[in-house]
Amino acid sequence: MFGTKKETMVKEDRALAGQEAPVPTADVHFLSGIPLNSDVPEGMEEAMFGMGCFWGVERIFWQVEGVYLTMVGYSGGFTENCTYEQVCTGKTGHNEVVRIIFDPKKISYETLLQHFWEGHNPTQGMRQGNDRGTQYRSGIYTFNDTQAEKAEASMAVYAHRLRRNGHGAITTEILPANTFYFAEGYHQQYLEKNPSGYCGIGGTGVTCPIGVAV
Repeated sequence: MFGTKKETMVKEDRALAGQEAPVPTADVHFLSGIPLNSDVPEGMEEAMFGMGCFWGVERIFWQVEGVYLTMVGYSGGFTENCTYEQVCTGKTGHNEVVRIIFDPKKISYETLLQHFWEGHNPTQGMRQGNDRGTQYRSGIYTFNDTQAEKAEASMAVYAHRLRRNGHGAITTEILPANTFYFAEGYHQQYLEKNPSGYCGIGGTGVTCPIGVAV
């Protein structure tokens, strides 16, 4: 009741063995028809976040103007070409993440961070609401030093705002992005295909004042 092995990060030498072949996924984005395996178009950038069950997280970001493409998958762990079933054991080290391609001329990385902070509770450790396990941890996975600096700065601002509103310490990890493994096809844009499907995502109700001094 007070913690499980799934809420403790697996050591690399104890992680599940992976497989050579990638897990089959959808060919195109269910809403836009854009190929999911597209290269990042010239002038656009990537972002990647973990903030609980990736079904609800992806829905947050595909609705944001300036986001060109979203996809769900697994990252931050050790098992190559992992399956959903493997990730759910807590023995791969991976997080459920959403990878985003966005147009910085239409939306800033700081605004994406604002959606990240306000879209979930970043103080819950290895869980998000009733979803428990290392795959539900809060994480920002950065693609360059500038993103890392902006992520750290936004966390400092939001931590102050959360404390003022009676919340605990932020447990979000900020790390360089590593290999992204596509989740199975049925996970991609799941809540558009299943509008009444499960969504465990919920914020604290505390706004994140990106770009505003504390």
